[in-house]
Amino acid sequence: MRAPSAIARRAFADSRIRTIAFAYLFAGVAYANVAGYRSAYPTLAERLSFVHSFAANDAVRLFYGNAYDLLTVGGYAAWRVAGLLSIFAGAWGLLAAVRALRAEEDAGRAELVLAGTVGRRGTFLAALAAIAAGMAILWLGSFLGLALAGLDVGGSAYLALAIVAVVPLFVGVGALASQLAPTRRIATELSSAALLIAFSVRVIADTSTSLQWLRWATPLGWVEELRAFSGARPLVLLLPIGASALLLTLAGAVAMRRDIGSGLLPARDRTPPNPHLLSSPTAQTLRSERASLAAWLLGSGFFAFIVGAISTSIRSAGLSGGVQRELRKLGAVSITTPAGYIGFSFLFFVLVTSLFACSQLAAARTAEADEQLETLFALPVSRRGWLAGRLLLAVGGIAGIGSFAGVCAWAGAVSQNAHVSLSQTLGAGANCLPTALLFLGIGALVFALAPRASAGVNYGLVVLAFVWQLFGGVLEAPHWLLDLSPFQHVGLVPAQAFRAGAAVAMLAIAAAATIAALAIFRRRDLIGS
Repeated sequence: MRAPSAIARRAFADSRIRTIAFAYLFAGVAYANVAGYRSAYPTLAERLSFVHSFAANDAVRLFYGNAYDLLTVGGYAAWRVAGLLSIFAGAWGLLAAVRALRAEEDAGRAELVLAGTVGRRGTFLAALAAIAAGMAILWLGSFLGLALAGLDVGGSAYLALAIVAVVPLFVGVGALASQLAPTRRIATELSSAALLIAFSVRVIADTSTSLQWLRWATPLGWVEELRAFSGARPLVLLLPIGASALLLTLAGAVAMRRDIGSGLLPARDRTPPNPHLLSSPTAQTLRSERASLAAWLLGSGFFAFIVGAISTSIRSAGLSGGVQRELRKLGAVSITTPAGYIGFSFLFFVLVTSLFACSQLAAARTAEADEQLETLFALPVSRRGWLAGRLLLAVGGIAGIGSFAGVCAWAGAVSQNAHVSLSQTLGAGANCLPTALLFLGIGALVFALAPRASAGVNYGLVVLAFVWQLFGGVLEAPHWLLDLSPFQHVGLVPAQAFRAGAAVAMLAIAAAATIAALAIFRRRDLIGS
């Protein structure tokens, strides 16, 4: 029994940074939404006004699903927190499964483990045990966020359980995709497609009066039907439990019989070789990252379109005086105008592009940890050129995401006859660049100095800076302390003017950090996992 437990501990340790980051996200979102609603809408009259303005808005329900009780803090949390975090929980589950079951084979480590005394069943169960431990941490983060915000313990525990109820099911999806697909990339794409379909079905059910029954056809709809704080239905848990057991059993049965390193779906070994984008290490990086970039573009574009479409539906009648005062602390703009709402919302796209920068640096670290660079640098390829190429691609991705989000926001606004020009929304997209490039440069320096810790440090810096921007002003922190967050220096374009001075300063710091990173990486030893 020692060997399977050791494998489980190693699998858990490999995913600890991602799991802890998600747990902090779950706790922060849960606490902020509960505390924010209680503070912003303290009276019944203000809550009734909020319900009349937002509960029946189809564009809002695209994000959070169907609401059953917005007059209570718990009912609001069940709608807002569970509607959003259940999507992230599903993403965590499928990524964890593919990482634990498919990535080990692609890296060649599964053969070494199976050559010992541990069989396939033991390794499969050990991977699931590690994922179960991560799921428990996500539940704990959600529970603590809800309970510390003042919700009762029993209701908080049940709502946290509703949030993570989709995790085992999407673990099953990822596990089955890992057996079907011949590579980790294809397994991730198949699993992500399943999550997208589940989300699309939930959107159709929540925005259509005649198709609400479709909510029972998607795991994300089951989260709504658990009805936390609004007439709990614990028997609905039987649906994700049964579906998870079926998927995991099927995945386990296939894992016991198929060849290691292959999948049930045919690989493309028999097709003619495609030398496209193999002319240089930078081109090869683009080839390997293009699917990820497409996902970032499509996801950002979709939500930017929704932001544009919603921009005409925000009315001051649905915002309490407290909410309007807190929003003025954050950005000194009125979100009741299309330009103001888009400007305020694009602060979140600054966060998205900054996280994209972190993901590209994490991919660079993965290439080093998987010992791909030793072979590459044995060729006439310079270290500095390799890192510079990856950073240039990241810059291009940041610019592409920001621009595409601007175009999609404009399209959404035009669809609702909002008076917002394309140049204004493109300006909002371009406004994302200085902050994202700052985090890219600092992240590259962290990668050069401390590669093993770089992913956690980089993601942590971005999340900490953003959270401090959101809550520092509300907590009335000293101005000099607020200025430590780069997000504090972002003008909310198009509602505000572009802050050229702050942008130049951030770009100068980014350039200096990048130059230092290239010099340090050129001289340091490569460090594996």
